[in-house]
Amino acid sequence: MSDKTTQPVKGPAELLPGWTAGAPDADALFAMAETALEQLPDMFKPHITDVVIEIEEFADDETLKSLDIDHPYDLTGLYEGRPLTERSIDQSGGMPDRVTLYRIPILVEWIEGGERLDWLVRHVLIHEIGHHFGFSDDDMHALEDGA
Repeated sequence: MSDKTTQPVKGPAELLPGWTAGAPDADALFAMAETALEQLPDMFKPHITDVVIEIEEFADDETLKSLDIDHPYDLTGLYEGRPLTERSIDQSGGMPDRVTLYRIPILVEWIEGGERLDWLVRHVLIHEIGHHFGFSDDDMHALEDGA
């Protein structure tokens, strides 16, 4: 297990080539998420090809209410779908599984926590992908450590 706090902190230009000012936009966070997906162990990749990754500014009021979350900054990511462990061959159709990363809450956590932004995006994404596999929190930590 690596200790992320001992790693050198990269500046904006190192994290996002060409980024010179302001908060990273949705495209920048999406690029970080794509990089994180590429770094997952090969054994997981065939099972996530149909998972849709989206970036939104905040969760909407309905989503927050359904999760009993009072403040939109408290939700950085969300998995919507049926975990692989709960699927049956009798099921067909339906919407694709989706992971949504919420840009503003992620940026607030990044600013407040001082962690590298790409690591934070990776952490949130892997946690949500873990729900797709039906993983426990311990399983998700092991997956993140292996990615």
